[in-house]
Order: sequence, then C-alpha cells, then structure tokens
Amino acid sequence: MTSLRKFENGVLTIGTFAAAALWIFPLYWAFITSMRSEDRVVSKEAGVLPDEFNPAAYIDILWNTNLVSWYINSIGTAVIITFTVIVSGMMCAYAISQMRFPGRRILYGVVLASFMVPSQALVVTQFILMNDMGLINTWAGIILPQLIVPVVIIVYKQFFDAVPKEMREAVVLDGGGDYTLLFKVYLPLNWGITTALGIITFIMAWNQFLWPFLAVTTEDKMTIPVGITQVNDAFGVFYARLMSVALLGAMPVAIAYLIFQKKVTEAVMISSGVKG
Repeated sequence: MTSLRKFENGVLTIGTFAAAALWIFPLYWAFITSMRSEDRVVSKEAGVLPDEFNPAAYIDILWNTNLVSWYINSIGTAVIITFTVIVSGMMCAYAISQMRFPGRRILYGVVLASFMVPSQALVVTQFILMNDMGLINTWAGIILPQLIVPVVIIVYKQFFDAVPKEMREAVVLDGGGDYTLLFKVYLPLNWGITTALGIITFIMAWNQFLWPFLAVTTEDKMTIPVGITQVNDAFGVFYARLMSVALLGAMPVAIAYLIFQKKVTEAVMISSGVKG
C-alpha cells in the first residue's frame, strides 16, 4: 500500500506540474513576445526560448497610448462598484433576513430568480436606459449596470440567518437599533466573508469587457480591457505592443490575487456553492 500510495502521489505531482506548465505557458509566451522587436516577433527565427531583451513595446505603450487614463478609469470604477455592491448587498441581505415587512419573501425570490437571467440579455435594455439618461461615455454609465450582484446578497443572507437570535435580542435590549446591529455587531463577525466578496467583486469589475465596451465611445474614458483593443495600427497588429499592454493591464489583478489568494479562493468557493 505504501508503494502504491507513493506512486499515486508521484503521478499526481507530475500531473500538477504539467497542468501548471500548460496554464503558465500563454503568460510566458506573452512576456517573451512583448520583449522582442516587432520584426523579431514575426520572423521564422523566433523560438520558444527568450532570445531578445527589447523593452521598446513597453516604452511605446507608456508614452503613446492612454494607458494611465485606462488605469485610472479601471481603478476608479472597480473601487466604486466594489464598495457600493458590498454595502448595498449587505444592507439588502440584512433587511431580508432580520426585518419583517410585506413582500420580503417575494423580494428574495426575485434575487434568486435573477440567476436565471444572463447579464448579456440585459445589455440592450441597459444601453437604452443609460442613453436616455445621458450617461453613455461616463463613469456613471459604466458603473450603474454593474451594481446588481445577487450572489453578494445571498451569501450575506445566509450568514445573517445563521447568527443566533439571542445576540440580536441582547443588542435590542441594550437599546441598539438596526444600524448598531449591522455595522457594529454583524459586520465585525463577518469580516472574512466581506473581504472575500470584496476581492472577487473588484476582480470581476476590473475584468469586465462587454458593458464598458458598449458604454464608452472615446479612448480617454476606456477601461483597461477595452483599451487593449485600441492598441493596433492601420497597417496591421503590433504583437509586441499588444502583449505588453495586456500584461500591464493584468498586472494589478495578478498581484492582488497573489497577495489575497486564500480569500479569492474562499470567495470562489462561496459563490460556486451558492450557485450550485
């Protein structure tokens, strides 16, 4: 049994390294491509191994595109979306879980049913609404349609449902209201869930492409994923420049993931469990 287990562990280890190599190869290829000249990229001599260190593509991107504006737009919209989604989702979940009012069950049913509607199906309606409100090509036009994230409400409601009723009764007897219960009692108890949901919401907002692509009409208002589509030339695609801006755009999210890896994994497991 010991030899068999060692063999199984060895196979699993090899399989893990093979899967990791397959996953990281596109990133590796993008990096070595970004560090080559355009002529070298399309030449027959270009191989898998790095053979040139030429940061010209990065310099060109930093000086000749609106990369800084794209960063500011992505960071600004993602932070606002994350903060608003977490706070509003937490308050909505608290109301559904802890307060009694007419239509409470219907409201929660609507939240659950929203999983059945893909976000792409709402794009036309959202665009018409934002256009009628004069919000196309503005931060508000990018942010507003992304503020409804049902999974946040559902996760928070499950947490609030699990809090002992005796804790709520004790706070109420001491004169505490709903504000005290939510922000001074319940919130400190679920910082782990809040942090995990905040990180995954930020990453989702940062990576969002379809809606910002439709809602923005000028380069200075574009976010990073949309701005990448503008890094081209009238006479063709510059692969080194394209790879360099893609890597620069993915860098903040990659760094955040490496720092908060456990929280991101926890958030993915939470949201997957809810959807399942």
